[in-house]
Amino acid sequence: MGVTPKRRQAGGLFITLEGPEGSGKSTQIRHLAATLRRLGYRVVQTREPGGTVVAEAIRNTLLLSSSREPITPEAESLLILAARSQHVAHLIAPALRRGAIVLCDRFSDSTFAYQGFGRGLDLAWLRAADAVATKGRHPDLTLLLDVPVAVGLARRRSARGRQNRLDRESERFHRLVRTGFLKLAEESPRRITVIDADRSEREIRAEIAALVVGWLGGTRRRPGRSQHAF
Repeated sequence: MGVTPKRRQAGGLFITLEGPEGSGKSTQIRHLAATLRRLGYRVVQTREPGGTVVAEAIRNTLLLSSSREPITPEAESLLILAARSQHVAHLIAPALRRGAIVLCDRFSDSTFAYQGFGRGLDLAWLRAADAVATKGRHPDLTLLLDVPVAVGLARRRSARGRQNRLDRESERFHRLVRTGFLKLAEESPRRITVIDADRSEREIRAEIAALVVGWLGGTRRRPGRSQHAF
């Protein structure tokens, strides 16, 4: 790829993959983890909500519970933040101290997009609460896989047996979430790179690998905004 990666890491690095439903994050994070491991990097792959025993239990309550009791937006947010606190304390922070690259499928940006823009909760409150949960930890690099709402939801519908509570939200909700993600990217252009995810899996995989490996092998500055029309 034109760049010699650094085989030894002086300190850990935190990379997150974000995006609306059906953007392909879970598939792409597996590809990226495999690529980096082949290159000799120590990689910890994880997800949110989840990553620890307690956080995974919260995930099941939030996404897979069969209860008819509605979860309020505030309860949803606080449960996600509780899971994140456990995740950061018991998995992410220790892995970074060991010098690993932590790849996380969703993090704080998803809370701001889903619960802030999607649910309409106050962003200032969410950011303050998130800072407590994360102890101020932010990703070093975020890859935002962007896909039109209709395309993403169609992908989710075709994934048999994998629908969760958020998949069943209205199209309007998902449009608000996508808009939120893109606004967050505009606010943090040095950290967030937007990637067009309305392409083949192979094309997306190649772009992500080139961006991340180039970033790791260079100065670790943001690798440059993907050419993408909003």
